[in-house]
Amino acid sequence: MNLPEELSLAVDGPVATLTIDRQAKRNAFALRMWQAIPEVVSAVEDDGAVRVLVIRGAGDGPFSAGADIAEFQTVRKGEEAAAAYSEVVHAAERALATMSKPSVALIQGWCVGGGCELALACDIRIADDTARFGITPSKLGVVYHQMSTARVVETVGPAWARYILFTGELLDAEVALRIGLVHEVHPVDQAAAKAYALAETLAKRAPITLAGAKQLIARAAAGQAADDEWSHRWYRASYASRDYAEGVAAFVDKRQPDFTTILWPKLDEDGAPA
Repeated sequence: MNLPEELSLAVDGPVATLTIDRQAKRNAFALRMWQAIPEVVSAVEDDGAVRVLVIRGAGDGPFSAGADIAEFQTVRKGEEAAAAYSEVVHAAERALATMSKPSVALIQGWCVGGGCELALACDIRIADDTARFGITPSKLGVVYHQMSTARVVETVGPAWARYILFTGELLDAEVALRIGLVHEVHPVDQAAAKAYALAETLAKRAPITLAGAKQLIARAAAGQAADDEWSHRWYRASYASRDYAEGVAAFVDKRQPDFTTILWPKLDEDGAPA
């Protein structure tokens, strides 16, 4: 995998970490960095040993100050170039959001614009108390993408989505926690340990359950509540799985289940188990 120099992917046991390291630009994303995200997702999906992806800024942050606005006059100049640039960004967002394995954003310092978009594409967000959040299209004359808008609404509800998108103002970590933009806030010296402890916990859970829950939650958020053949494919797959056999056996034996040798389920194009 040939990543741009500002991005690195490291694997430690079942947890992969994508690190953003462009400190001179507050980890702002250049076009080449957005283009690399689907490749990172593919690498995580294809690595049978990896169960969770953590995304973070290098050191103590920041997470990301967003898209690199300085390059807009070149790579985003004109209607066609702007549309092409936006599609690259949203292809990155879609790849991360639809990855079958769970993702955790470790947010320290700035998490603004495209950085916040990247964090919202993750399943869980853990922040330190220096984190600051904002989505700023109203300061750029840009209409925010439908999928990205839907993720904001899904996360904080329409009332706070209006506030965030209309004002473009920054929210501190306390407000972000209160409105559900992040799941946890910790002191600076504890946030990384908490995020990785959570990632390790997720890595110990049943793969069939996590993969299925991620797919069913996405459908529920899109308005699908009733059972159908698609959801029954997930139920049947779980009943026949090694995960289920191990979970029941562990309960009967009064021990902790061990799912670590069970492979992550493969999915069809429609998001159901293959």
